[in-house]
Amino acid sequence: MSESFPRFRSILDQFVPYKPGLSTARGDGRSFKLSSNESPFGPLPSVVEVITAAAGQVNRYPDNGAVALTEAIADHFAVPPSHIAVGCGSVGVTQQLLAAAGEPGAEIIYAWRSFEAYPALVDLAGADSVRVPLLDQAHDLAAMAGAITARTRMIFVCNPNNPTGTVVHSAELERFLDQVPPDCLVILDEAYREYVRDSDVPDGISLYRDRPGVAVLRTFSKAYGLAGLRVGFMVAHEQVAAAARKTMLPFTVNAIAQAAAVASLAAEDELLERVDAVVKERGRVRDELLGQGWTVPPTEANFVWLQLGDDTADFAAACAREGISVRPFGAEGARISIGDHDANDELLAVAKTYPRRH
Repeated sequence: MSESFPRFRSILDQFVPYKPGLSTARGDGRSFKLSSNESPFGPLPSVVEVITAAAGQVNRYPDNGAVALTEAIADHFAVPPSHIAVGCGSVGVTQQLLAAAGEPGAEIIYAWRSFEAYPALVDLAGADSVRVPLLDQAHDLAAMAGAITARTRMIFVCNPNNPTGTVVHSAELERFLDQVPPDCLVILDEAYREYVRDSDVPDGISLYRDRPGVAVLRTFSKAYGLAGLRVGFMVAHEQVAAAARKTMLPFTVNAIAQAAAVASLAAEDELLERVDAVVKERGRVRDELLGQGWTVPPTEANFVWLQLGDDTADFAAACAREGISVRPFGAEGARISIGDHDANDELLAVAKTYPRRH
């Protein structure tokens, strides 16, 4: 009798699932995780208190509508609550959007390389990816505009871009948006917005107000230091936000995450002091890498990008031997998160002694 198995979607035969950044340790047990763009700081003490209190209520389902969190976000950014959708990190909201708009025949445009979850989520939605190569490690918006067809449903603009840290500036983004058809949604993925110090980088939440075809993704995972709780949100006009709310898995943002996110918004002044510390370290790390002779694009995120080519895997292995985990991308380069001062010094020491072939 021949074996038979349950049938699944054919896309799974070629599907490559998302792979998170790895951790490693050296012989003495020391470990420096610089592979996942996490904050080097834990939650603020006031937020920890809220998390502890919320933990005592986990026998109850969370508020499926995340009303308190939605109202807190709306108040913080001065937008209507109906313009907000929450999800399991900004990547969760991305999946909700693709579930609402993705289907066979639909095209989704994004730069490449950009956030590594885009291809997988587009594939799962049944849509077709249209990848537009980066130009000098940054979005080529002219080429992206040229890639728009009648089948284009969504365009992702990751700003700052993950993994290169490069940015799109206001004038070029405005020109691009003026070329996008009104029935096509442009998603500004601003997961690293809090780290931006370039005044010419647009704030999507200011930009979206007069553009119904623009949606903005933000997250509490990075600057707010809540990566382990998984909560993100989108700000968009009501029809777009409503579509993303419809496709949200019930209770997907847990009660502790909701409470912690509300508390984090309330403590933002204190939190942004920590962000400033990361930005200062970012400048130090990049300056020293440049001084060592590395090619490092300007970055407005909480990481730097090393263009390593064929040396990528070997450099990542050299870091791993010293207990430092970085994020290699094929034969392109490595993304290195900004950690605390000690972790950054360890990385710089490896980079200084690495025997480059180019």
